[in-house]
Amino acid sequence: MSSLKLSELMGALSHALDITEGQPEGHCVRCCWIGMRIGQNFGLPPDELWTLYYTLLLKDLGCSSNAARICELYVTDDLSFKRDFKWVDGSLPQVLRFVLRNTGPGTGVMARLMAMGGILKGGDAIAQELILTRCTRGADIARQLRFPEAVANGVHALDEHWDGSGRPLALKGNAIAIQARIALMAQVVDVHNTSSGPEACVTEVRQRSGKWFDPALVLAFQEAAQDPTFWQTLNSPGVEAAVYALEPGDHEVEVDDDYLDDIAEAFGQVVDAKSPFTAGHSARVGLYTALLTESMGLPEHRRRWLKRGALLHDVGKLGVSNTILDKPGKLDDREWKAVQRHASYTQAILGRVSIFEELARVSSAHHERLDGQGYPLGLTAKDITLETRIITTADIFDAITATRPYRGAVPVEKTLAIMTDTVGSAIDADCLTHLKAIVNRYPELFPT
Repeated sequence: MSSLKLSELMGALSHALDITEGQPEGHCVRCCWIGMRIGQNFGLPPDELWTLYYTLLLKDLGCSSNAARICELYVTDDLSFKRDFKWVDGSLPQVLRFVLRNTGPGTGVMARLMAMGGILKGGDAIAQELILTRCTRGADIARQLRFPEAVANGVHALDEHWDGSGRPLALKGNAIAIQARIALMAQVVDVHNTSSGPEACVTEVRQRSGKWFDPALVLAFQEAAQDPTFWQTLNSPGVEAAVYALEPGDHEVEVDDDYLDDIAEAFGQVVDAKSPFTAGHSARVGLYTALLTESMGLPEHRRRWLKRGALLHDVGKLGVSNTILDKPGKLDDREWKAVQRHASYTQAILGRVSIFEELARVSSAHHERLDGQGYPLGLTAKDITLETRIITTADIFDAITATRPYRGAVPVEKTLAIMTDTVGSAIDADCLTHLKAIVNRYPELFPT
């Protein structure tokens, strides 16, 4: 495979985390630029700068894991909820105002009152639950990505505050990992800079000094803030290239095939964590795809390559609200268009990695149909590759046999009959023939 640096791959995949948090594109990359300048000014040694670098890019690894719970508790869109919550400074008046404004905004009066009553009654326990889930899951994924404990600890402690008022462990002062202290500040700086500009950032950081933020790190940020090139780069299209150049040179990591497999699997789990109805979906589509490619005689290197595409095919769903993904009834036109956008998101995210150029096209086309009635591009049979047809077959099979918010799981035999009815319009005949043979060969994988 072509040479690929870990920084390039993580930087590209961090854009998937941005959309899950409802943040403007490039949020994690910009946080990396901000945080690395703080760390450099603070005098961190190269080893700590390296762990800081990846903590910043991957700070939101656990962000998908509490999305469904947020929608359930607050009866609202998780994407806008997460976006707006980053403006809350933790004070009781702001928290109460946020809850009142963001609980059940599209529901009736009684539904809102019931939801708000439950939240106010749950109070501290609800906040602790949501943040603990996010932090624990994020740290676990960091470990799966082969990062050291320093990075996992940085991700886990992202929401801790210098004065001990943070979560999930109420750590205080130097008990909070340095990379987490910097990552939280970088996050606040980017949110305020994106909306209000540099002066607002500096003011906000000063106001939280000694509360959320380590005063010594505040001074390091203020030093960076006095440099006009800091802001010029942060607000320019060149910030991504500047961030890739910041990775400590003696710590650069090349990504081989084994590592790439692990990364695809880990990000597939980030996707599947977004909804209880998609738990394990990416892994199963990856398994079915691997079985199909073996049965159909694809070369080993292409089988391995396509399994990564299957694991990542739904990465764009991180940008779709759980109010839509978990809706028990029929989607309206607006909601259906939002679902359809996930395929374009997959293309945009994977397409940021040079060696994923073909994989991005193949994976993002898994909802195209042979009859031209699919999305996002309305491709017809002549333009849909065999590799895409394989992922499509695996995806449809798992979608029908799994439980969905609007219906129960469909038995395997009935699923295959349903798929047979769409041969030539949605399903490739050869792919389905091989799928049926696989089901017969490995019945233990397909409980009825």
